[in-house]
Amino acid sequence: MREGGAPSGHRAHGNDRNGNGAGDDSKQQRGIAAGRPLNNGRRAKDGRHRAMTRWSGPPSEGGGWEGEQVREERAPGRVPALRAYQREAGRAVLSALRDAAGGSFSIQMARQGGKNELSAQIELLLLLSGHAGDVAIKCAPTLRPQLQVSRRRLWARISDAGLRASARLEPDAVRFPDAVRFGAASVRFLSAEPHANVVGHTAGLLLEADEAQDIDPAKFDREFRPMAAAADAVTVYYGTPWDASTLLEHAKQSHLESERRDGVQRHFEYDWQRVADCLPSYGRFVESERRRLGETHPVFLTQYCLKLVADGGRLLNAAQRAQLAGEHERRAQPAAGEQYVAGLDLAGGDEHSELAAAWQEQRRGANPDGFPADEMAGEARPGSPADAPPRRPRRDRDSTVLTLARVVQPERGALLQDPRIEIVEHYAWTGEPHETLLPRLIDLLRDVWRVARVAIDATGIGETTARLLAQALGGARVEAVRFSADRKSRLAFGLLAAVNGGRLKMYRGDGSAEQRAFWREIERAKSAYRANRTMNFFVERAEGHDDYLMSLALVVAAAADVRRRVAAGHAPRVSREARRRSLVAW
Repeated sequence: MREGGAPSGHRAHGNDRNGNGAGDDSKQQRGIAAGRPLNNGRRAKDGRHRAMTRWSGPPSEGGGWEGEQVREERAPGRVPALRAYQREAGRAVLSALRDAAGGSFSIQMARQGGKNELSAQIELLLLLSGHAGDVAIKCAPTLRPQLQVSRRRLWARISDAGLRASARLEPDAVRFPDAVRFGAASVRFLSAEPHANVVGHTAGLLLEADEAQDIDPAKFDREFRPMAAAADAVTVYYGTPWDASTLLEHAKQSHLESERRDGVQRHFEYDWQRVADCLPSYGRFVESERRRLGETHPVFLTQYCLKLVADGGRLLNAAQRAQLAGEHERRAQPAAGEQYVAGLDLAGGDEHSELAAAWQEQRRGANPDGFPADEMAGEARPGSPADAPPRRPRRDRDSTVLTLARVVQPERGALLQDPRIEIVEHYAWTGEPHETLLPRLIDLLRDVWRVARVAIDATGIGETTARLLAQALGGARVEAVRFSADRKSRLAFGLLAAVNGGRLKMYRGDGSAEQRAFWREIERAKSAYRANRTMNFFVERAEGHDDYLMSLALVVAAAADVRRRVAAGHAPRVSREARRRSLVAW
């Protein structure tokens, strides 16, 4: 990091190579200098004359960028006007480009607030600046869909400006062109995926990092940041926050520190309310998302409020646990005409089983709760090889927990179209092998409760049970959930959305062992946020188990899938052939 706060490899905007207040004369001459046309005035090959007007400070409130309108012999299209907050951020970037000042900026906009539109219009101006080579390089976490969307946006703006006849995609005849060329200038799109080979490119004027919060900081510093070095290109980081470890957050904090020293703004932030001031329909949409997800949901906080997630806390606070508590009675059997779903969390089996230990580690993740390493290691079991998975310190065994819930579909025209989920029954078995439980599970799910959908933990040794249940109930009624980091994160987000939206309710306290175990796990459940906007949730081993917690998350997933299938007109059925196959399997 250089003195002045800008990320290494870039000067803060407003300083030249010697620390003075403006760029050197030679660079101004080849930059987008103040008062220069953003075009070299030459005619394109098709004979049409295009010229950009001069950059003369802030654009008018009624249109797009001053200098973005294109004069042609044919009637041009119209590039969409930018909103006031987009113009504010874009004005700072274009000023740095005009002055050849180098430096970097960070721009955070609420989801769908228009950062890609701003980026595309800046890129369009650079294509028309008269410079040759890669005037801009844009990187993103993935080639598809993120860079693909960006390339299409730029191509659309070229078409809107009536310039498509003189533009082309490069290289031709490939599935995904990695550059858009206009004359001698091009904008290049490069993937920041871990194994992408991008070394060797040079950014002539601009280096952009889209969704910078999802780009690995080490890869960016090693392979992308040097691309701006030769021409001292301006670097812009776009995205929404996640946690303090991201590339975007590092750039933001660097820029804020520089602003405190010299007063020059380098960080621009526009939350959903700022966007809604310009676009009321957007505000109505985000309000509905707030009702659906809840104000404390990580997705709402980060993507709309632009706030960092706080790590290491409880999954559900006291207010959320109060929301989860319901007033309906527990039921021992289903009621006619109602729809039910289930979540099945399978125990790891014998706690001395090597397969069970490996399965538990895979499901929980590598030591997510900070359990001491020496205590995690334990001692090798008598008669086992030295490299066998160690026995984990546990007070007792996991349980297989089946959660049943009634699904109440919203009325037609209701404000929220997600179903209400009422937990009505729990079954728990400790120490019973899966093969012994399977006939009873089939009977409960298929013949007693007649569930529309069951989501089952199919991680490791649960895969066989999930497959046999699918044979017995029909594949359309069984979702086999494998606890990868991404899938578990989606389960957590779904659970939080259901709780925050007031759609998930636990039956009234009845003093049962199941009810007490449920609330004990809910109160002790913790969350941990990972990179790439994922989260983990668990109960620390020292505090007990998470069987009821995982079963709860699975039942929410089953209810969401039922809503999707009902909306699409799919009604899950159990065929005679499916029942015959289940008997043959047994």
